[in-house]
Amino acid sequence: MTQAQLAQGTAPLLAVRDVSVVFGGIVALNGVTFDMHKGQILGLIGPNGAGKTTLFNCLSRLYQPSSGDILMEGVSILSRPPHRIAEIGIGRTFQNVALFPNLSVMDNVRVGTHARTSSDIISDSLKLAWVRRSEASVNRKAKELLAYLDLEDVAHTVVAGLPFGTQKRVELARALAADPKILLLDEPAGGLNHEEVHVLGDLIRRIRDDRHMTVLLVEHHMGLVMSIADHVVALNFGKKLAEGTPAQVQANPDVIKAYLGSKDQ
Repeated sequence: MTQAQLAQGTAPLLAVRDVSVVFGGIVALNGVTFDMHKGQILGLIGPNGAGKTTLFNCLSRLYQPSSGDILMEGVSILSRPPHRIAEIGIGRTFQNVALFPNLSVMDNVRVGTHARTSSDIISDSLKLAWVRRSEASVNRKAKELLAYLDLEDVAHTVVAGLPFGTQKRVELARALAADPKILLLDEPAGGLNHEEVHVLGDLIRRIRDDRHMTVLLVEHHMGLVMSIADHVVALNFGKKLAEGTPAQVQANPDVIKAYLGSKDQ
């Protein structure tokens, strides 16, 4: 999606409005504001301690902002507990892979469909017809995602025994299983080699295009962010430092100073 398309007055899918987070006396975020539009890949960057993870955890409802608001499709998400955030279409991966290590790849992906199912323990125990249909649908969805992410060969392998890069794809499949409108990717390139990062970039773009998804990417790997993001927000010391296209942000003197320092420091 081009910046011209985004400028045509469409309402943002996600709006971060003057969000601040204070832990004790530490200001982790200070009045951060930006918009995400449907179909966009937005890169959130900044040095260590910039506030990226804090903001990410506010979006996924692990943290409660001290002030400000976060709206999805015009409605605040701040009253929702973390376990109900998937219901409104927000899915995420984690910097440190957070899978069920003793379950198979297939079962981990099936867990991701939970937010889109409505069964209960009584219905499940009675194996009611609608429960069987729902279970069949879950299995079809999981198999489709395993094929999409080239995980069919390890479908029945216990996750703990898989290489780290493969575990990252399993976690991505689990996030996609809930059919999110917004996919939050937390340091997806962490621990990957150069070739794996290149493949990941192609995959993120393909997910956006094939599945009509909006992606928020928190990432230290500048090459990845600048090659796939439509829009970039740079943070430093909890404040928004710069915002714009990858080229605009890369050329911003404040961003260069934050990453490289200056002779005056």
